[in-house]
Amino acid sequence: MSTLKETLATATKNAMKAREKARLATLRLINAEIKRVEVDERIELDDARILALLDKMTKQRRDSITQYEKAGRPELAEVEQQEIDVIQEFLPEQLSEAEIQEIVAAAVKETGASSMADMGKVMALVKPQVQGRADMGAVSKLVKASF
Repeated sequence: MSTLKETLATATKNAMKAREKARLATLRLINAEIKRVEVDERIELDDARILALLDKMTKQRRDSITQYEKAGRPELAEVEQQEIDVIQEFLPEQLSEAEIQEIVAAAVKETGASSMADMGKVMALVKPQVQGRADMGAVSKLVKASF
């Protein structure tokens, strides 16, 4: 069992004991998504894959917040933001923009990328380094800006 899975299990138990309904609901969503992927793919997820999953869940919630705000439903956007706050507890510390630019610049130099056609090579190097620690949309914009 991965350490991140154990941490999530412990957090779930603690939320149950403390009767934190909103937190518990989000933790159960995370655990259900992990279990769904494991059952679908017949594998046990490692920490890297769980981080990618948490990153995806965060992105989905950010998209939902945008939609709810456009629809004039701030109460639903607030619920999504609370879920993001819980999910981010299990993600590594977020990178600053300067740190991301440094990683991107190193990847561009290493791959010898010179045009947008080389973006895939750069992203292949950058993604494992920033997974779960930065918004991939923002990273992608920085990579595009480096050409």
